Amino acid sequence: LSSQIQFDKVQSYIQLGLDEGARLLIGGLGRPEGLEKGFFVKPTIFCDVKNEMRIAQEEIFGPVLCMISYEDLDEAIYMANDTPYGLAAYVSGSQKKAEAVALELQAGTVSINGKSGDFNTPFGGYKQSGNGKEWGVYGLEEFLETKAILGHHKPFNDTFNQKLKSKKSKKSKSKKNKLTKPKD
Repeated sequence: LSSQIQFDKVQSYIQLGLDEGARLLIGGLGRPEGLEKGFFVKPTIFCDVKNEMRIAQEEIFGPVLCMISYEDLDEAIYMANDTPYGLAAYVSGSQKKAEAVALELQAGTVSINGKSGDFNTPFGGYKQSGNGKEWGVYGLEEFLETKAILGHHKPFNDTFNQKLKSKKSKKSKSKKNKLTKPKD
């Protein structure tokens, strides 16, 4: 992990999982054997996790997996969305069914059958996992300002496009017509 603070936080979640009654399948407290220095955490899997447990409800940001059983797909979707967070979700199964489930999940990124994104894919969460997006066009839009002009008699884009076309046609007719930078 990136720091002692994050290492301690993940260790406290592993302890919390044990305290809440989740069954430790693999991993647990401490560092992996042979990695006594640094902020390494044992990859940890809990089973018999209840959706109400904090280890299921909160973002741990460490190598901790909580396995929660469900009766049917509707219950699985309900439990996945029953958290104040929604950074990422993972769905596996037939492509058609996985896509249908992905549309129902309240998460900023949903990976289907292990597919990963790239820097053109927007990244960001839903709910308390953050507002706004990074990467891709949506990430760039975070740095732009949008203006609404009310009371204009026709859509702004139409007016803007007409003026742009008019300037281009005038420019092509006369070399004297050059766009210049306004003087201060």
